Amino acid sequence: MLTIVIADPDEPAAQEVIRAYTTEVASRWYGRSATDDEVERARADEPSDDLRGTTGAFFVAMEDGHAVGCAGVRYRSGVGELTKVFTRPTHRGRGVGTVLLDTVEAACRARRIDVVRLDTRAELAEACAMYERRGYGRVDPFNDEPYSDRWYEKRLVDCAR
Repeated sequence: MLTIVIADPDEPAAQEVIRAYTTEVASRWYGRSATDDEVERARADEPSDDLRGTTGAFFVAMEDGHAVGCAGVRYRSGVGELTKVFTRPTHRGRGVGTVLLDTVEAACRARRIDVVRLDTRAELAEACAMYERRGYGRVDPFNDEPYSDRWYEKRLVDCAR
């Protein structure tokens, strides 16, 4: 049974799934298996320390005691910035990403945040397709992330201010 837990990014299960996410993203970037050094550089480039408390949240999808996916959100000036959305390859196509996005969007609504946005890359085609199916529309760049070439945004409903 799949459960979603809010986790501190420093907890072992969170660290394990963040490493898996970073390894996959870095490997796709390089077009080959990323080395441990490349993965560590990528992790340093995209820290997780603000995905807790008042600045954000980190959610881990657990099944049978194992982390099978994750999604983070940073709370920034009335906007939720989605980050580290990942499902292990063994669990793709089973709705894990959808459940994680539902969880992030619910957390944003609870904080009366009515806009969720994210940056990504076109080569992460499965992720882009999921975001588009979920109502995220392409927007102009809102940051200067060097590894991004697509930006998305979704307006949430039921977030009365």
